[in-house]
Amino acid sequence: MFLSIILPAHNEENRLPQTLEQVVDFVKTSKLDAEILVVENGSHDKTLAIAQAFAEKNPQVRVIHETLPGKGRAVLRGMREAEGKYRLFADVDFSMPVKEIMRFIPPMVDVPVAIASREAPGAVRYNEPFTRHLTGRVFNLLIRWLVLPGLHDTQCGFKMFRADVVNTVFERQTLLGWSFDVELLYIASRRAYPILEVPIPWYFNPESKVSVLRDSWRMFKDLLAIRQNAARGLYD
Repeated sequence: MFLSIILPAHNEENRLPQTLEQVVDFVKTSKLDAEILVVENGSHDKTLAIAQAFAEKNPQVRVIHETLPGKGRAVLRGMREAEGKYRLFADVDFSMPVKEIMRFIPPMVDVPVAIASREAPGAVRYNEPFTRHLTGRVFNLLIRWLVLPGLHDTQCGFKMFRADVVNTVFERQTLLGWSFDVELLYIASRRAYPILEVPIPWYFNPESKVSVLRDSWRMFKDLLAIRQNAARGLYD
């Protein structure tokens, strides 16, 4: 298997059908040897049923039912069960065009870790409110100050890990909520894996589930937890 596309899905009955149609169409037209893993975790709506019905009609799609919530938990489960040499996880809202997945894999690039960036040269943001952008930049300053000094956008929801990196990095994951990806990148950097920021066209989604005030406070506490974990040697 060349590529695994992992979609964590929690209460996504409205957005999931359109996303699956787009991703399946991408896999077919690109002719990649690829699989699509929908990791449904702890939903209270019809997300699981919708995913299962879609998988019955599309052999590229595989559904994983994780009973406990947490985006980090869902991604961890998906990464462990994926079979692709390259494993990319993405938010169901797909705030970048699906075809841009090609930017993360050969022949475009071949790196241990590639992450979407809205700040790398060549990236373009569309329709993002100024206050949302400003809050994101302030939080990135905190990330660079506390854990990842070299990365300018860690919170865009598209990240690719090569299979040989997955076991080394994900086996040390401790955070299962919103900041799990910052922790993963921190672990990768400690293991001296190069991390490439890939510029993408990014479209703001007003239906985003991110709450700037609530989730920023959670993430700040998680950054402190990462520092504490590192001091305790949990990532060694």
